[in-house]
Parts: sequence; structure tokens; C-alpha cells
Amino acid sequence: MTTPDQIAGYADALLAVARAEGSPEAIGAQLRDVARAVEGNDELRSSLSNNLLPAATRNQIVDDLLAGKASDTVRALVGLVVSAGRGGQLGEIVGAFTEKAASTSGRRVAVVRSAVALTDDQKARLAQALASTAGGPVELENVVDPDVIGGAVTTIGDTVIDGSLRTKINQMHDAL
Repeated sequence: MTTPDQIAGYADALLAVARAEGSPEAIGAQLRDVARAVEGNDELRSSLSNNLLPAATRNQIVDDLLAGKASDTVRALVGLVVSAGRGGQLGEIVGAFTEKAASTSGRRVAVVRSAVALTDDQKARLAQALASTAGGPVELENVVDPDVIGGAVTTIGDTVIDGSLRTKINQMHDAL
């Protein structure tokens, strides 16, 4: 079992490499895309977290998956995590990376789950509105989630703002 301190340690290592490369935002965006792809595919997640498979085999899966789709740096970072036997915690590690990268620049990360992708204008308006709740600038990450039926569910740290249609209907039903 990976402890929170270990997750933070991996996140620190990824952030150090991203800063050394001079592009923590770009690397972070690619890492988040990879983590979402892994989380969304049971077979892939199982393969990358299966420590009975040799590290070289897991790394080959990463290389095959990311060839031409991610930078060499991102491929190496994901490979590092997977080789270390932490493929099952990739999403947590990338989440911690994102939080650390944002907090060092004075920003908070807001993950917004919605049924459809938000437009740039919607993202900008939402980030501005959330800045007062978060107490400072907000970096918005939009995750398309077909389970969200209308509206959006926003998470900033431990705070969840559920503006989904499903929740509003459930609240109305409970009130009756």
C-alpha cells in the first residue's frame, strides 16, 4: 500500500523533472490525460498495476501507449512510476503533482466534471467565479463525465460543489 507521503514523494519527483524541463504546465496536462486514460480503461489499469508483470513489460506497454501521443519526458515519467510498481496509484500521484504545481504558483486546482466539454469562455467565467471561493486564482481542469447529467460537479481540494441536475432532482424529491 502506498502511503500519502510516498504519493507526495513521487509527485515531488515528477514536479522537479517538469520544472527542469521548463514546462510544468504542459507536462502536467499530458500527465493528467494519461492518468485519465489509465483510470478509464480497466484492462490497462490492471496491466500497469500488475507487479507480477516484469517492469520491462509494463514499460513497453507505456511506450506503446504513448508513442507519438506524449512527450518523451511524459513517457519517461509515467514509465518511472509504472516501473516502481506504482501504476495503480498513477492517478493519485498525478493529482498530487497537479496540486503541488498549482500551489507553488499561488493557484488552486478546480476539477470540473461535466457531461460535455466546457468552452474556453465557460472555463474563464467559472474560474473567475471560483476564485472567490478558493481564495485566489484557480486553475480549471475540465473532465468530461457522461455520468453527470446536466450541470457540473466541481472539486477544489476537499470542497465539492455539486451543481448537477441529478443532485437538484434528488434534492427536490427529498423535499417532497
